[in-house]
Amino acid sequence: MSDMLYEAPGTLRAALALLSGANGKARVMAGGTDLLIQMRSGRIEPELLVDIKHIPDLRAIALKRGGFQFGSAVTCMELIEHEAFARAWPGVIDGVKLIGSIQVKGRATVGGNVCNASPAADSVPALIAAGALARIVGPDGKRDVPVEDIPTGPGKTSLASGEIVVSFILPKRLPRSGDAYLRFIPRTEMDIAVVGAGVNLTLDRRGFCTLARVSLGAVAERALLVSEAAAALVGTKVDDAALRQLAAAASAACRPIDDKRGTKEFRFKVAGVLARRAAEIALQRAGRKN
Repeated sequence: MSDMLYEAPGTLRAALALLSGANGKARVMAGGTDLLIQMRSGRIEPELLVDIKHIPDLRAIALKRGGFQFGSAVTCMELIEHEAFARAWPGVIDGVKLIGSIQVKGRATVGGNVCNASPAADSVPALIAAGALARIVGPDGKRDVPVEDIPTGPGKTSLASGEIVVSFILPKRLPRSGDAYLRFIPRTEMDIAVVGAGVNLTLDRRGFCTLARVSLGAVAERALLVSEAAAALVGTKVDDAALRQLAAAASAACRPIDDKRGTKEFRFKVAGVLARRAAEIALQRAGRKN
């Protein structure tokens, strides 16, 4: 590896200034649990590493307009241990809890998990189902982008040169709402998802589903928002017929590959099964909300 400059700015303005002068050979480091492995293996060789862990605004978790906003450098464990967030968005926490070991979660961040752009990332389908936005800041100002529009393919994002994801914004939680995320892995823990499924739904007072979002991971080149699967739930009491339609729509949305963890055929089937199970958990959680 050639000589590399490491910087740990204390403000977002300083971080953006460093990136703007780096001619595209810079990398942002939040937790580093993916980035450092890629550097050791020689997959990437940045000339500049900008560590954003020392920027206070990127380490905050706050209530905003009835919803939540948390910084891209907040660690997974900090988010898991935030009682109000975990109560509002248990499905997002389902995904965050699956990011590596306890030790890794103490360092890793959701921002890094999203921007690493692995199709099998666990927090991404959960955030997509939740309707989360990513706030991006760069040379041309600020913009808010749905999380599903950040990863574009394995290891690739829609971020322009010099841009940083600074935070994630989750909307105000509606009454009688619930979310859940599930994944299938060959081992019992610390493995990479073969399939992941996130579901978020809202019920009216009669128990009919009025809003739904369904997302799948590890079944395409990036995590998918599956509107057809969500449409199968809306207007129903999330009964067996609706859940069968949801499962069929989830399977139909897949465009998987064969790899050492699973075949295409296996992923098609498991996607439907997991989406149904996640919807059933989300329904139970929604029923417990007033």
